[in-house]
Amino acid sequence: MATVNGCDIPENLYYFLEKHCWALPVESGKVRVGVTVVATKMAGNLTAVTPRSKKIGGELERGKSIGTMESSKYVGPIPTPVTGILAGVNEAIKDNPNLVVADPYGKGWIAEFDVPDWEAQKTELLTGQAAVEAYKQFMAEQGFSCA
Repeated sequence: MATVNGCDIPENLYYFLEKHCWALPVESGKVRVGVTVVATKMAGNLTAVTPRSKKIGGELERGKSIGTMESSKYVGPIPTPVTGILAGVNEAIKDNPNLVVADPYGKGWIAEFDVPDWEAQKTELLTGQAAVEAYKQFMAEQGFSCA
């Protein structure tokens, strides 16, 4: 895992950098999505994370909201990095929103999607060293640090 200005950037994830969210195919054949440590650092101490459970079974487009995050300095949407059918949400984050902060790439995931054209969609996302370099540039331009 790479670290940029104190921010963990796992190189195995696929990032929609503009929205600070990630995607990862999981064993079930679904694509799991969540927010980056950069997004959580920008939002601050989360008081609520509400995934859109009512949308399960519906199609959502890349960039659209799969829920909301709330903190003392931010209330806003959680975007999805993929287009697909919402298959499920992480119920654990409703009761413990700081899972998203403490473990954004593990237990703090937001939702899972059925993404039939994953092979095509992943080419539109950044991964590996390209993602690390893009985050280095973003942080340099914004003067951003997780430290």
